[in-house]
Amino acid sequence: MAAAELEYESVLCVKPDVNVYRIPPRTSNRGYRASDWKLDHPDWTGRLRVTSKGKTAYIKLEDKVSGELFAQAPIDQYPGIAVETVTDSSRYFVIRIQDGTGRSAFIGIGFTDRGDAFDFNVSLQDHFKWVKQETEISKESQEADTRPKLDLGFKEGQTIKLNIGNMTTKKGGAAKPRVSGSGGLSLLPPPPGGKIAVPPIPPPSSTAIANHVTPPPVLKSSNVNSADILLHLDAPASASKAPASATTDLWGDFSTASSAVPNQAPQQSNWVQF
Repeated sequence: MAAAELEYESVLCVKPDVNVYRIPPRTSNRGYRASDWKLDHPDWTGRLRVTSKGKTAYIKLEDKVSGELFAQAPIDQYPGIAVETVTDSSRYFVIRIQDGTGRSAFIGIGFTDRGDAFDFNVSLQDHFKWVKQETEISKESQEADTRPKLDLGFKEGQTIKLNIGNMTTKKGGAAKPRVSGSGGLSLLPPPPGGKIAVPPIPPPSSTAIANHVTPPPVLKSSNVNSADILLHLDAPASASKAPASATTDLWGDFSTASSAVPNQAPQQSNWVQF
């Protein structure tokens, strides 16, 4: 089936009232003027219908009652010679009508309502804007077909190597999963032994040994109690060399100190000695 037979006719705009005028020949290139026409006495009145079939638009003048075709103007581009606007009004146009034998003539059309003239103008603009877009798309597709195609397939014997992070494994072994901690951080798995080695304690330095004070030795005597240990800590170095047979009386030191003082003559006192 031919492509022309597949095209269908669509209606772009319909206006029930349109006036048709015979126009005088144009005497100059300054354009047509509606004021030169007999606007009060139109030559024909009927209905206007704008249709499209493929890339071509048609302006059809039809009878209001019977719908009989009065005249038809095929339009290949807009704006162009097939449809022209007048220089002194936006409601009037000049169109080129054609019959089946190839004869053509220029007539004037006009709308009573300015809104109808605006709709007629916009319908033609939208159609040929679509035609322009379709032409550009088909041109781009043809250029794409003529370009050499890029072959992204693998050649025979060609290989590709993918390096995905954290997925490399040794031969014969599987990848070890990482343990995720409570804070969402990935932790390394424990060593193969299953035990975590405790870091060695560093040896004490010489400064720490010099500053260390060794407490005095405690005599291993069964008769020494905790009070004697405190007295030995407070006594001078000479007292620490006393023989182990010294008295363990807590008040012995005070008695020794009183006996070492020479006897003095008793003094008279008013106090009564008890």
